Amino acid sequence: MNPEVAIDLFKNTILFALYMLAPFLVVMLVVGLLASLLQSVTSIQEQTLTFTPKLVALAILAILLTPWLLRSLTEFTIATFTRMPGLAH
Repeated sequence: MNPEVAIDLFKNTILFALYMLAPFLVVMLVVGLLASLLQSVTSIQEQTLTFTPKLVALAILAILLTPWLLRSLTEFTIATFTRMPGLAH
């Protein structure tokens, strides 16, 4: 395997990981901002007010996105395995 192929494979893997994590990061950012806004408006500084909504949002999002995640991971794995014979050169 030459360095260009290794770098390309590494780049594709990192970009795919970011692609998989992006929906979770965006939802956690939005929920965190809304919880912080609620805390500042009501002057309630309770740690569970930020943790619990994030946990619930993460669980709901994971359930909703499971089919997409599995399909994407399967396609990426198949594409990676398909490229393997070409990596031996």
